[in-house]
Amino acid sequence: MEVDVGRLARTYVSHPLMEQYAEIKRLRDGVFELLRGRQRPRQTTDLFLSASRLCGLSAHVCLDLGDYDSAATHARTARACAEAARHEGMLAWVRAVESLIAYWTGQYERAAQLAQVGRRHRESGSIGARLASLEARALAVVGDSAGALAALSDAERSREVISGQEEVQGVFDFPAAKQFAYAGTALLAVGGPEHVRQAIVSAETAIRLYRSADGDDQSVGDLFAAHLDLAGGRLLLGDLDGTEKVLGFVLESSPERMSASIVRRLTLLGRELGGPQYGKAAQAVHLRDRLQHTVVRASLAAAHPPELPT
Repeated sequence: MEVDVGRLARTYVSHPLMEQYAEIKRLRDGVFELLRGRQRPRQTTDLFLSASRLCGLSAHVCLDLGDYDSAATHARTARACAEAARHEGMLAWVRAVESLIAYWTGQYERAAQLAQVGRRHRESGSIGARLASLEARALAVVGDSAGALAALSDAERSREVISGQEEVQGVFDFPAAKQFAYAGTALLAVGGPEHVRQAIVSAETAIRLYRSADGDDQSVGDLFAAHLDLAGGRLLLGDLDGTEKVLGFVLESSPERMSASIVRRLTLLGRELGGPQYGKAAQAVHLRDRLQHTVVRASLAAAHPPELPT
C-alpha cells in the first residue's frame, strides 16, 4: 500500500490527472475496508496514514478539477485520519491543502490563517517552506505587502534548514522549483517595479529547475503557473513581445492538462490585456483572442470529466 501511494504521489504532478483518479479511489476504498478488519495497533496507525494520504490525493484531484466542495470534504477526512495516525507532517500538509482550497475560492485571509495554523505543527522536511509560501501568496493578494514579504523570508529560512527527503515524494514534497514559482506569484501581487523584476527572476528560476528535473518531477501545473507569472511580469513592464513569447508554452499545450487554477489565471491575464493601457494594439488583441480560445478549449475539456472520486 505504501509503495502504491508513493508511486501515485510521485506521478501525480507530471501525468494526466485522469490516469490517476480511478486508482486513487480504488486504493482509498481498499484502505478503509482494511481498517474494518483486525490488525495490530502499529498496522492500524500505518493504515490511517495511508488513508490520510489517499484522501489528500483525492482532495487534490477535486481541487484541480475545480470541485472545491468535494475537495474540502476529502481534506477534512484526510485531517481526521492524520489525527488518528498522530502524524504531524500530514496534519501540516492537510492544512496546506485547505489553504489552497480557501485561496482558490477567494477566501484569501482564511487561506493565510490556515497556512499559519499549519506552521504550528512541529515537523521537519519542506512543509514549513510550503506553508510560509502559501501564507505569503495569500497575504499579498489582500494587500498585506509587509506580511507577504516576511512570510517569503520565512520560507527561505525554512528551506535552508531542510535535511533529508520527505517520507513520500511528488505531491507531498515541496521542491525548490515550486517555492520559486510561489514566490513569483506573491511578488507579482505585491507589485511595484522592483518586486515585479524579482517575480520575473523567481519564475525563470522555477522554470529552469523544473526543466532540469527528472521526468516524474516536472510538475506540469507549476510549469504552466510559472510561465503565466513570467508573462504577467513582462506584461507589467510593457513587454508585449516577451509576454507573447512566454505564453507560447501554455497556449500550445494540451488543454486537457490545464487545471481549474490555470484556466482562471489565463482568464485574468486576458482581462489585463484588455485594459486601457494597451488600447487596441493589434498584438494585444491577437494575444487576448488566443488566451480566450485556450480558455474555451480547456473549459470544454473539463465540462465532461469522469465521475469524481467520492
